[in-house]
Amino acid sequence: QLQAEVLELVAAGLPPATLKRDVHVLDIGCGPGNFTFVLAEAGFNVIGLESYAALVELAREKRRAKRLANLAFRHGDLADGAGIREAAYDVIVSIHSLYVHPQPETLLKEAYRILKPGGHAIFVNHTRHVAPWSTFSDIKRRDGTKPALGSLLWLVPNSIFEAARRRIGPHYWNETQFTANLQAAGFTVLESRRTFINGASLLMRARKDVGH
Repeated sequence: QLQAEVLELVAAGLPPATLKRDVHVLDIGCGPGNFTFVLAEAGFNVIGLESYAALVELAREKRRAKRLANLAFRHGDLADGAGIREAAYDVIVSIHSLYVHPQPETLLKEAYRILKPGGHAIFVNHTRHVAPWSTFSDIKRRDGTKPALGSLLWLVPNSIFEAARRRIGPHYWNETQFTANLQAAGFTVLESRRTFINGASLLMRARKDVGH
């Protein structure tokens, strides 16, 4: 559902009659490329950027199997520039990568730098820790067994990731903090909404104004 939500916003932010193949999208902190593939299969020209080399190799293997010519993966950290020129992308997407980044504010500033004037960015970040079993119980009680079991497809791998990842952060931002950090990077905030499992994440849609 989150992927569908973000994909809809990517398309909605484009000028009328824009061809998807002409839209260059960067997926920051793409992991194994789950959402990057969704963007490419929708017709966008996409690059997935990831700082974990093993995840990049996994994503590249999946890409070779799917033979998507409009998709590529790069190893690098955008906070270090990652060799990306200014105003290179029409759209930037970042789903759940800010809260585990050592320099999330720097990453936002680099995202602003490489976005074209008039371009849009969609950032999704956790506002709090998502405890797997209590979340499962909440969803089961509210929505039933099937949705609760479906949530485990994310909850269990994420709990493993949280146990194994480098101890950075987590940088959980509420709406006020998230808005302030985006504005400090130069963005104009267009929209904010709660999303994801039990509203645990905040989605922010922002723009780089023309003339900036």
